[in-house]
Amino acid sequence: MYTKTIMDKFQNPKNAGALHGANAVGEVGGNNGNDLMKLYLIINNSRIENAKFKTFGCAVSIAVLDVFCDLIKGKNVEDAMKVSQADVIKILGEIPNHKRNCLVLGEECVKVAIQDYFIRQEKDAKRAMKKAR
Repeated sequence: MYTKTIMDKFQNPKNAGALHGANAVGEVGGNNGNDLMKLYLIINNSRIENAKFKTFGCAVSIAVLDVFCDLIKGKNVEDAMKVSQADVIKILGEIPNHKRNCLVLGEECVKVAIQDYFIRQEKDAKRAMKKAR
């Protein structure tokens, strides 16, 4: 039913767990029976230094998030936003149609985490401006 790669990523995810010191967090899903996904990023100078995830979901959601983490690490945020479901499928292989929602949620989770980074950066800049006055 699942590819060997999906099963390997499910059984041995490299990027599972919370990430201490994360300065960006994205959370998606959880309603209507969807998997709940949470992505933690450490971003410095617009480059993703580390990525970890937690999910309350199936084997495919674990595999998808693990691959997304691998693909975005080391990239600048603009390039990380371009990492797509198709990039993940190239690594994992075929994903059953009824599990494709995991791809959608994984891609969305990356985007939400990066948006969170920009929101935090803007808030920090405003605080710094207030202190400078």
